[in-house]
Amino acid sequence: MVEAEARDWAALKGRIREWAGALGFEEAGVAGVDLSAAEARLLEWLGRGFHGDMDYMSRHGTRRARPHELVLGTVSVISVRLNYLPQAVRDSEAVLADGNLGFVSRYALGRDYHTVLRDRLQAIADRIREDVGPFGYRVFTDSAPVMEVELATRAGIGWRGKHTLLLNRTAGSWFFLGEIYSDLPLPPDQATTEHCGTCERCIDICPTQAIVAPYVLDARRCISYLTIEHHGSIPEALRPLLGNRIYGCDDCQLVCPWNKFAQRAAVSDFDVRNGLDGTALAMLFAWSEAEFLERMQGSAIRRLGHERWLRNLAVALGNAPTTEEVMQALGTRRSHPSALVREHVEWALAQHRLQS
Repeated sequence: MVEAEARDWAALKGRIREWAGALGFEEAGVAGVDLSAAEARLLEWLGRGFHGDMDYMSRHGTRRARPHELVLGTVSVISVRLNYLPQAVRDSEAVLADGNLGFVSRYALGRDYHTVLRDRLQAIADRIREDVGPFGYRVFTDSAPVMEVELATRAGIGWRGKHTLLLNRTAGSWFFLGEIYSDLPLPPDQATTEHCGTCERCIDICPTQAIVAPYVLDARRCISYLTIEHHGSIPEALRPLLGNRIYGCDDCQLVCPWNKFAQRAAVSDFDVRNGLDGTALAMLFAWSEAEFLERMQGSAIRRLGHERWLRNLAVALGNAPTTEEVMQALGTRRSHPSALVREHVEWALAQHRLQS
């Protein structure tokens, strides 16, 4: 740790904000490490099983709420946000309304955000080291048991919305969060107040009613969880509710009044790739594994793997209008080597037989 000599830590925090801005971050703040109040809520959430089969959440236990245990010596956390809504992107509501198209959550249309944020966070850490000398730190980009929203709230970047995402009065919610755990005694910022009022549009719009109460998400019902985190079979009762959402879900953000202030991404990394902002389901379903891996190189979607990609698409095709193209597309995967894919294809075909 840097010697806590007569150093102006507030001035350093100001310089950190400047460096963050120069690297494309829209905002940066500092949070303390006492998350004891959040720890109680975390344990209750885990106790109710709302994390589903995301075992890593329970495996790390209370370290999620104890930054000083996750990274020994941590006394402050630098939190940043980076807008991701592409400059040019097809209208989300229009894509969702067209059952022949696949909807991909807008955060995943471009380059993998893990890489984009990690590189920029490391650049901030390098600038700090040049300024103060060697210091203890670790950067995080949704890659470890970090309570991002809680830390960002305490760093003054926004407040937790009823959908559990972070909201910002001048930017809505279309942004990523990243952190630098540090052993520097940077003065914390003042936490923001909540501004959701009586609004519950996010709760009402959720297709699967995964937001079981304000600020409480049952991940087991969440479309983002089901299409990204979940490795097995998607529960049959929930499949029709997925509609044409093949990777993630943005419904709660699309109806949020605060997103009328949303800003487009200033960095080109999040520009739409491979036409994923609204491509025909049948075309995406036709991709071979080699084509999938090639097209998704550098994308967060690549981590899904071709098998679960086809699983998700099969469900969407089952929810699509019954056409010859849809039926032919499904027929090409009836003998797929994966039992998971075959199960969802057969379900999809059965849906169309019921409608005929």
